[in-house]
Amino acid sequence: MHKFAGICREMRAKKGLTLLPSFNISRFMSSIPFATIEAEKISGSRPAEVHNLVQGKWVGSSSWTTLLDPLNGEPFMKVAEVGESEIKPFVDSLSRCPKHGLHNPFKSPERYLLYGDISTKAAHMLSKPEVSDFFARLIQRVSPKSYQQAHGEVYVTQKFLENFCGDQVRFLARSFAVPGNHLGQQSNGYRWPYGPVAIITPFNFPLEIPLLQLMGALYMGNKPVLKVDSKVSIVMDQMLRLLHACGLPVEDVDFINSDGKTMNKLIMELVGECQLGRLNQPFPSEFMLVAVKEYKIYNAAKCAALLFSLLRTYLIANPRMTLFTGSSRVAEKLALDLKGRVKLEDAGFDWKILGPDVQEEDYVAWVCDQDAYACSGQKCSAQSILFMHENWSSSPLISKLKQLASRRKLEDLTIGPVLTVTTETMSEHMKQLLKIPGSKLLFGGEPLENHTIPSVYGAFKPTAVYVPLEEILKDQNFELVTREIFGPFQEVIGNTVNGTTYAGLRARTTGAPQNHWFGPAGDPRGAGIGTPEAIKLVWSCHREIIYDVGPVPHQWQTPEST
Repeated sequence: MHKFAGICREMRAKKGLTLLPSFNISRFMSSIPFATIEAEKISGSRPAEVHNLVQGKWVGSSSWTTLLDPLNGEPFMKVAEVGESEIKPFVDSLSRCPKHGLHNPFKSPERYLLYGDISTKAAHMLSKPEVSDFFARLIQRVSPKSYQQAHGEVYVTQKFLENFCGDQVRFLARSFAVPGNHLGQQSNGYRWPYGPVAIITPFNFPLEIPLLQLMGALYMGNKPVLKVDSKVSIVMDQMLRLLHACGLPVEDVDFINSDGKTMNKLIMELVGECQLGRLNQPFPSEFMLVAVKEYKIYNAAKCAALLFSLLRTYLIANPRMTLFTGSSRVAEKLALDLKGRVKLEDAGFDWKILGPDVQEEDYVAWVCDQDAYACSGQKCSAQSILFMHENWSSSPLISKLKQLASRRKLEDLTIGPVLTVTTETMSEHMKQLLKIPGSKLLFGGEPLENHTIPSVYGAFKPTAVYVPLEEILKDQNFELVTREIFGPFQEVIGNTVNGTTYAGLRARTTGAPQNHWFGPAGDPRGAGIGTPEAIKLVWSCHREIIYDVGPVPHQWQTPEST
């Protein structure tokens, strides 16, 4: 998604760092009572298991999906993926949440305080070295990245929770009042939950993205069903257990492992269907006919009662908002399927612009390297293209970038497996770019060597390709050049227009911590993450209540009709 280059440079590198740091978890298992696995021991001989959480119970499924270790190809994890025929418990669970939510300014306001307490306890737990190390190494195990990057994700999550301790959760629901036109009239605005909601998050930040969005949804009074990419869902499996130990009611969150097709069916089932006993009819077609045919009800009163029951079930089960973080293609499909009831933080093609003032080449090169290649380029805000003023072409910037990229190695996971793009795909994309007149390979362009990464994943050296600006603007090249490769790959563009502005010497595309908004702009469907403004935008709506209590004016008389 984003993040952590700046945080991580301040964290001291551990000596003797291997693929997983040699932190002895066995010494700390007694102080991690929620954990059901040990990250260091997950292997082909001791595979971990990931379960689902529904209606307050951890459950399996009829089939288990085996995942390959991204570092050596061993079958190291089993995930209880729910099939399309097994979603009814999740539908039923969300159906129990009314559309006014689990709490709101008028209902169970003590739950705002409850979640302030949960945040306090969870932040304290993550501040413990043994707990933060546990999650950092677990993240490394399923989404291989350097220890500093993985620990940075845990650090940001902890700081987010600290931001919403005590009274800060109820402050999210702060209301306002406006004086009316006469005595006894006043309008009040409230932040209102949606009720049943869905959260779908990607693989690249297994803890931060799902946790921040999940807690935002809960703070505002919603009941979420959470789906994380199955490749990394074990991280949130363990995090939910930590939250339960910190007081999170077990029924407040459902956690599902499934493929995309099943999750889409679950959402659409909630949106467009009503299930009651043997009934499975799209709303609102032919309810009366169903009552007569299916239930043999001919009495008008009973028929009306059944209709009301079905209608109520539909209205309650309908998920009123879905948050999706991931690819633009899936985001657009969901927006259509859900008729716009979505908030999206989809993939982007991110760029950096270097203006005419050449300065601090070492620092600029370091920032560009971090933005393009940290986490093997698997951040939705990773630097995909670098626009460089011609003044920089005579500087040592490119040579410094090449030197920094060459330091990255698989041994410390500063470069590692690419989980959604194969080596062949990246290589073919590079070859197509090099066919553009004037383009050239600046560095990289080769698969990683001496590794055991399975072929279903990518293994590619940090790569940069130069493409002339005038060639990008041609119709036949634009789509190719602006295609996002979710891996260690960027394009460098020379000879930009003189006077290009930039946001500052230390500006980065992947530096967003927990203390400011992160999300797209210019799209009414755009989601944010991390801040009070983001939480209120994504996880609540405005509800206006007008009080007009009188008194009626003295000697009031019925006026003429208007």
